Amino acid sequence: MVPQPVLPDPDEAHEAHEADSADETGAVEALVGDWVYLPDIAERYGIPLSRVRRHIADRDLLTHRVGPNRAVAVPEGFLGPDGPRPDLRGTFTVLADGGMSDLEILRWLHTVDPSLPGGGTPLGALAAGFKTEVRRRAQALAF
Repeated sequence: MVPQPVLPDPDEAHEAHEADSADETGAVEALVGDWVYLPDIAERYGIPLSRVRRHIADRDLLTHRVGPNRAVAVPEGFLGPDGPRPDLRGTFTVLADGGMSDLEILRWLHTVDPSLPGGGTPLGALAAGFKTEVRRRAQALAF
């Protein structure tokens, strides 16, 4: 009789994947640091919550579930004085077109890169006016 291969238990594999996802999610939550919940964004800009949700649908903003209640929030750095920072939408598009998930985009934008002008994060470089350099690097990631 031919021995049958032992297959992994699907329940164990699913639990391991969930644990990895939770670790990755917690790491991004800590990396970003300051998060703003959707109702707070609406209040900050004096707009209806539906308009905040429209910004998310239009990919002017990326969200992530954070905190003990896993509520939807946006990194503080994505918000400008009058609304979502306009330099981010194109950068989100370039990174997503390169195959990054929203979670990976959040991580990349908030990870320190000493080779960037100013030696900070890509998000900081965008804020400092280095949009072309950040997008060039984002495009290079796709290849």
